[in-house]
Amino acid sequence: MATVTPLDEVLWVSLPYIVIVVFIAGHVYRYSVDQYLWTSKSSEILEKRWLSLGSQLFHWGILIVILGHIVGLLVPPSVTTAMGVSSEAYHRVAIVLGGASGLVAYVGAWILLLRRTLITRVRRTSDLSDFLILVLIIITMTIGLYNTLYYDVVVAPFPYRSTIGAWVRSVLTLQPNASYMLSVPLSFQLHIVFAYMVFLVWPFTRLVHVWSYPIFYLRRAWVLYRRSRRPEVVVHA
Repeated sequence: MATVTPLDEVLWVSLPYIVIVVFIAGHVYRYSVDQYLWTSKSSEILEKRWLSLGSQLFHWGILIVILGHIVGLLVPPSVTTAMGVSSEAYHRVAIVLGGASGLVAYVGAWILLLRRTLITRVRRTSDLSDFLILVLIIITMTIGLYNTLYYDVVVAPFPYRSTIGAWVRSVLTLQPNASYMLSVPLSFQLHIVFAYMVFLVWPFTRLVHVWSYPIFYLRRAWVLYRRSRRPEVVVHA
């Protein structure tokens, strides 16, 4: 029977909390010293067609992917089973919906990276962090799509909800249990490790604009413009 090694302790017990602390503290630091650059640093004025296509595909696709991860990792299988959703049915939906939305986001991410690399004006206004975050996202998504569309379909369905999901829940409840990760295939572990990297550099890249999305405008009162009814003043010579 496999036992927890020192490396397992680092990867699945210590490192998650290091990532969480850096993620939170990094955002606080970035906001306190760099508010003027707390944006997506839009380059739309330099090139719009590729940006519009890539951004739409990536944002809509990744939104569904994130929601799927939240449900899959935070909601125990017993809950969905009690709701009448069998493990097999859940797994099929996860593969179809997760695979489709993942592919959409993946294509969008590649368009954004190619745009930033191939279009001279955009490349010259980019810095290292712009390329780094896109590369890390693409690597993470590549492994994730491999797990979803190949490993789970061709190799064998992996019960990530009772292993990786259980581990995530143990970390969030401050009772980290590395033993949940002992049977997890290497490709799934690599997916998590690269996700660590994304979260570690997140506060220091353009991704901080996620927290500045103007959601409050959705409930803001409309601005109404009315014609002034003050009488005109006529000046006679």
